[in-house]
Amino acid sequence: MKQIFLALIILLPASILFSQSTEVTIPGSQTRKFTSKIVNGQEYVLQISLPSGYDKSDKKYPVVYLMDSQWDFPLLTALYGQQYYDGFIPELIIVGITWGGNHPNPDSLRSRDYTPTNEKRLPQSGGADQFLSVIKNEVFPLIESNYSTDTNDRTLVGCSLGGLFTMYTLFTHPGMFNRYVAASPAFMWDNNILNKYEEQYHANTSNPSATLFMCVGGVETSVPGFEKLTSLLNNRHYTNLRIESKVLENTGHSGTKGEGYARGLQFVFKRPSLQLSSNILEQYKGSYKMSDGTTAQIKPGNGSLVATVGNSTFKLLAASETDFYITSSFLKIHFEKDDKSNVSGFRLERYGNSEFVNKIK
Repeated sequence: MKQIFLALIILLPASILFSQSTEVTIPGSQTRKFTSKIVNGQEYVLQISLPSGYDKSDKKYPVVYLMDSQWDFPLLTALYGQQYYDGFIPELIIVGITWGGNHPNPDSLRSRDYTPTNEKRLPQSGGADQFLSVIKNEVFPLIESNYSTDTNDRTLVGCSLGGLFTMYTLFTHPGMFNRYVAASPAFMWDNNILNKYEEQYHANTSNPSATLFMCVGGVETSVPGFEKLTSLLNNRHYTNLRIESKVLENTGHSGTKGEGYARGLQFVFKRPSLQLSSNILEQYKGSYKMSDGTTAQIKPGNGSLVATVGNSTFKLLAASETDFYITSSFLKIHFEKDDKSNVSGFRLERYGNSEFVNKIK
């Protein structure tokens, strides 16, 4: 019987044996293409990830723009899912940018588009300003006219030359984005010319507020130079630029993307933890009943609120006078008042659902 079964398998055509093989896709993602009028008719491909429930929502979402999407789009979308589920970052639209056309060569094209100056060893280099024009005049209008975006909340993410481009953008076009994540940036490009652009950025005291996360792999030879750059930026004592940098233990150049992007998104989207007055907090004290009958007790505690549900107690951190959250999981609370300015309850948002919780006493 075994020999007959093996013979039947051998006789079956491959098309039948593998007829259920399908291409793996990322749920909630889509692709758009356009041919640039700025960069010599270059075709660009936008890989777009939309948050769950996007079609049923009237929200305007922050947008994260990712360099080298041909490599890192699956990585960043996976990291986003993890960080959002754990409550560290808000719902986002991710737009990965890569190159289209016939057999594009990313190594050559990124050297052209991500570098601010021309170096002899890479004759195509030095096109960062043109590429920034593509983003500003072609990518932004396409995304913002077709998707529900918060045009005041844009993040730029890149690694290596993409990280160089990210920092160059911050220093020379500070109004384009307000959050920046640079993993293992090629800051040494053209004899550390990035320092020149940083000096110009520092001289302009009217730059808009921004956040910058940058990291380097602990086994990279560029660690001393990275630490020198970090020291330079920290010693500037910027009032309009919040900075965090990390040397990632036992990590190489390309390996900085995983932890670097995750830590970077956490940092640039970090919510405030305010100390509120007792007068503000006292108004929220009371009992609240959820739709499943569970009762939550809320009271002031050490400049914030403390919630007790059953045998569990949670500290609610204040993002504003009406908005609170916890760090152990995805949970956000927004208090609301009735027409007599009395607290009527709160909007509770957890992963996957939202409900209004009434104050009962």
